[in-house]
Amino acid sequence: MKNIRIFDTTLRDGEQSPGCSMNTKEKVEMAKQLQKLGVDAIEAGFAASSQGDFDGVSSIAAAVKNTQIFSLSRALEKDIDVSWEAVKNAKMPGIHIFLASSDLHLEYKLKMTREQALERTEMAVKYAKRYCETVEFSAEDATRTDPEFLVKMYNIAIKAGAAIINLPDTVGYATPDEIREKVDYIIKNVNGIDRVTLSVHCHNDLGMAVANSLAAVSAGATQIECTVNGIGERAGNASLEEIAMNLYTRKEFYNASVNIKMDEIYKTSRLLQMITGISVQPNKAVVGANAFAHESGIHQHGVLSNPLTYEIFSPEVIGLKQNNMVLGKHSGKHAFISKIEQLGYSNIEADEIEKLFNEFKILADKKKEIDDRDIEALILKGKVTSIDVNDYQLEKFIITCGDNITNIASVALKYHDEVIENVSIGDGPIDAAFKAINISVGRIYQLEDFYISAVTEGHDALGTAKLRLAFGDFYSTSVGVSTDIIEACILSYLNAINEINRNINSPKMTEK
Repeated sequence: MKNIRIFDTTLRDGEQSPGCSMNTKEKVEMAKQLQKLGVDAIEAGFAASSQGDFDGVSSIAAAVKNTQIFSLSRALEKDIDVSWEAVKNAKMPGIHIFLASSDLHLEYKLKMTREQALERTEMAVKYAKRYCETVEFSAEDATRTDPEFLVKMYNIAIKAGAAIINLPDTVGYATPDEIREKVDYIIKNVNGIDRVTLSVHCHNDLGMAVANSLAAVSAGATQIECTVNGIGERAGNASLEEIAMNLYTRKEFYNASVNIKMDEIYKTSRLLQMITGISVQPNKAVVGANAFAHESGIHQHGVLSNPLTYEIFSPEVIGLKQNNMVLGKHSGKHAFISKIEQLGYSNIEADEIEKLFNEFKILADKKKEIDDRDIEALILKGKVTSIDVNDYQLEKFIITCGDNITNIASVALKYHDEVIENVSIGDGPIDAAFKAINISVGRIYQLEDFYISAVTEGHDALGTAKLRLAFGDFYSTSVGVSTDIIEACILSYLNAINEINRNINSPKMTEK
């Protein structure tokens, strides 16, 4: 049985999905969880694209020690230099070089001939090889590239020192049969292919990313590039959890295994949803809310008799624990800690437990019963937000709103030992609150992205607000959580403002 490497690109290709941008702290937390999940490699970002991406890649390289860390790079010396600078402190650094290979991309995007592309391939791989042992080469738009020319490009890359050869279906155009034929052709015709890792990177424009990735495995590919929850540009990438569970559930069929710790899948998916503020659709395979829901009477009877009748794997396999212990305002710390451990969060420091328990008690006063997802939301919020002594904190707010009256917000902020309160009107209660905060802080911020979602069901559900805020050349993405959605929005806005202030006062600028 062959082992398939999982190359996770959630923090690079995934983050390019609209609304999925992350700040450095969020990226590091996500990378740590990916390490716990057991991915073989993390593409931490495109270091040369901005100072923010560089900071994210270098921070992940320093924080993650048991997983290979890559930075994406164009086939340019300056990009490769920056990529190496970002990953050089990683225990297992890697540089991922890409260059378009299809005639369409070469003519209209790069204005380059085939011969020039081959020369650039050799130069870039050799140049990157001076820095580190693991260099990956991707032929962008490979599935629409002339097969004979693709073989030439891969031959040159391998001869120049590439350790990984990647076959990207960049626009999600291929079918499983075509991917299988392409991989088979490469294996039979590329010199030295048996000495390197053969990877595939499939997009989901026609909904075939997972099927195409698995077809490539059947044909002999040994690495799959994918993202958590399938996030990514346009329709997204191949979904990591679907790939992993296919290879786990049908390992005899594929004669392949992965190093993924299956019981970390659900937690990883939930962390990404919390960070981005974007929930997966209820019918999402493996991690969707309906993945283990059975409404039909026939299905319910079958599952009660034997779960295998309608569940091909149990929810516990992916770390979705089932239990009957309900927490409320009368629950003690022991029960709370037991619940946290039951959910799989066993390595939380004592002072953080105390903080979480206090937040749980505040939440319990607002909600009759506390759902597992409520507890997860409190834990995950602490992972991606933090309060500094120089930060603005919410003291209180009052909202007056309605369809036939002026929307007014009065927001009081605590800054050091001073309480600053201002009032503003707006197009709605949230707009009014944001404007009142701007007056207190003395700056006008640009709201670039804004998402609101519920963590749980019911009238007292926790809500999350995720936004991206900009001030000049500085930006921040942040999340806020509360049973009051307006409060969640205010908290998210303040978290973003506080991070922008830290960046302004930092010697390094975080670019847009």
